[in-house]
Amino acid sequence: MKKTEVFNESYSQYYNLLYADKDYAAEVDYVDRLIRKYAPGAKTLLEYGSGTGGHGILLNKKGYEVYGIERSSAMAQIARSRGLACEVGDITTIDLNRTFDATLALFHVVSYINTNAQLLELFRITRKHLKKGGLFIFDVWFSPAVLHQMPESRVKRMEDAAIAVTRQATPVVDHYRNVVEVNYHIDIKNKSTGATDQFDERHSMRHFSVPEIGLLASQTGFTPVGTEEFLSGKEPSEATWGVTFILQSQS
Repeated sequence: MKKTEVFNESYSQYYNLLYADKDYAAEVDYVDRLIRKYAPGAKTLLEYGSGTGGHGILLNKKGYEVYGIERSSAMAQIARSRGLACEVGDITTIDLNRTFDATLALFHVVSYINTNAQLLELFRITRKHLKKGGLFIFDVWFSPAVLHQMPESRVKRMEDAAIAVTRQATPVVDHYRNVVEVNYHIDIKNKSTGATDQFDERHSMRHFSVPEIGLLASQTGFTPVGTEEFLSGKEPSEATWGVTFILQSQS
C-alpha cells in the first residue's frame, strides 16, 4: 500500500475526475458577485491553491487577471498547460513582490493550515500582497456545523472512459486542535486492462468559528466585512459546513 502526501502526483492524476461533479462555473459566478459587491473595479487576483486551474481559468474569462499559487508541481503544470499563470509555492511564505486587488482561497484551502503560527503567517503574507482596501476571500469548514453534525465516513465513486475511481474517507476528530483528520483510501481500476492501483492519503482540516477569524483578522491588518454560507449567501448556522469570510485590508 502506498502512503502518500496530500496532493501528490498520484492524486493529481485523478483530481479532475474526483471533482468532475463540482460546479466551477457557479462558484466563479458567486466569487465574481462578492468581488463586485465589496471591491468594484478589482481586476488582479491572487489565487491560493489554484489546483488544475478550474476556478482561475473561468475567472480569466470574466476579465480578471489571475495568478495562481499551487503546492503540487503536477497540478501547477496542468493549470499552466490550460492557460493559467501559476507557480509552485507555499502560501504561508511566498513573496511575489507585487500586490493584487484581491486574494482568493477557495475549496477550503485555509482549512489545510492547521496551526496558529502558520495561520498568522498566512494572513500576514496575504496582507502584504494586497493593495489598500484589497479583499481576502476564503471559505473554511465551520466549527458549529462540524461539532453539531460530526464528520462521517463516506465513499465516492467516479469513472470516465478510461478508469474507475473509488475513494473512501474516514474522519478522525481532534478536539484539542480543532482539526479533522480525513483519511482517504483510493482505488483506481483501468477499465481496458483491469489493472488496479491504490494509495492512502491524510487531509488535515481545521475548522473555524466567527470570533476566531475575527481575532486573526485584527492581528494581521484586516477588517471582516462579510460572513456567509458558501454559494447561497445565507447566514451561517450549525447546518453550514462551508462558510465564506470576506476580509478587507486596512492600509
